[in-house]
Amino acid sequence: MPLDRLNPVLRSEISALEDEGRAKAPERVITEYLPAQGARGPRYRLAGSEMEFLRMNSNSYLSLSTHPDVIAAADAAAHRFGAGPGAVRFIDGTFGPHHELEKAIAGFVNRPAARIFNSAYTATLGVGLTLTSKQTYWIGDALNHNCIIRAMRIANVPRERRAIFRHNDTDHLEECLQAIPDGINRVIVIFDGIFSMRGDFAPVDRIDAVVRRHHERFAEGVTTVMDDSHGIGAYGATGRGTDEHCGVRADIMTGTFGKAFGVNGGFVAGSAEVADAIRQKADTYIYTNPLGAADAAAAVAAVRIADGDEGRRRLANLGARTQQFRAGLDRLGLESIPGPHPVVPLLVRDTDKARAWVRALYERGVLAVGLTFPVVPKGDETIRFQINAAHTEADIDELLGILADITS
Repeated sequence: MPLDRLNPVLRSEISALEDEGRAKAPERVITEYLPAQGARGPRYRLAGSEMEFLRMNSNSYLSLSTHPDVIAAADAAAHRFGAGPGAVRFIDGTFGPHHELEKAIAGFVNRPAARIFNSAYTATLGVGLTLTSKQTYWIGDALNHNCIIRAMRIANVPRERRAIFRHNDTDHLEECLQAIPDGINRVIVIFDGIFSMRGDFAPVDRIDAVVRRHHERFAEGVTTVMDDSHGIGAYGATGRGTDEHCGVRADIMTGTFGKAFGVNGGFVAGSAEVADAIRQKADTYIYTNPLGAADAAAAVAAVRIADGDEGRRRLANLGARTQQFRAGLDRLGLESIPGPHPVVPLLVRDTDKARAWVRALYERGVLAVGLTFPVVPKGDETIRFQINAAHTEADIDELLGILADITS
């Protein structure tokens, strides 16, 4: 049997992950979506359980995945164009909804142009492949998402041409810029807009002020790249995310349609030249099928909703429910990390307690994510809650009541 020697090794590697606390828990299977009723928001059923669960671990911040206009757009496009594209973009795999989505998201994030990808992960990898040369130096935040770390690795950025600055520490970023060796033509400063484990945001205004002081030192300048996957659509006065909250735009943005917009896919937005370079140089764009036309059409509908009156109402409720939950944690004497974003971490600071509280939440019908060592440092054990626009005041009150019981 060809796998008879490999299988035991794989089992041993998985066992080692389990012993280290890094193995993923078995995947729960959602079997039913139960729409909102009265004062209660949506609930979910899971395979093997008759309970109805309040979902506090979803990235769907604007709760658009079940919106009838989004579903209708996907259905119409699937009937018109089929279920899949049948080819990569440059071999006649580009459909009308792809171009429409690129125009829509470029307009939403206020950039001249955009390219869409299957995911934000592959979009960020594509940026790394596109922007790297032998004279490029990369500087990243210490808490950057895995996709940014992988982007530098897949682009073969050597150790001597990259640096890491302490999380949100712009003084340290200044030191990293000053220490760049001779022979560098281009500098890329890359960071998350929202750091998804913590709910805090990059100080784009302060980062921009630092990098602009060094822009003229390099023949091709210093470029800022921000992955605002958790930010776009989820906060800011009109849902434009970290750009809008800080009042300064990063030069290039990567993001997703899979969080606030509630559908599938990712994007890169920047200048027309950046968009065209991605089309020519990004392997993760060139050599894989794009989103299906149905996914792209659904995303267009979601962006339009987010950009209209209904989107503003959803954003306002999202902000109100986030403030309600944060205020409730304060009243209970529970610790969190301050911030305007609907990712709200509950700092437990104890592995056994964090795991026990997550189990207790599940037993009371609440889905939440526990983050323990080595995913987070010892002493930073956390339960991450994610507020959605479909959550109601009654939902948050119910959750706070459960937390009061299990943490007392």
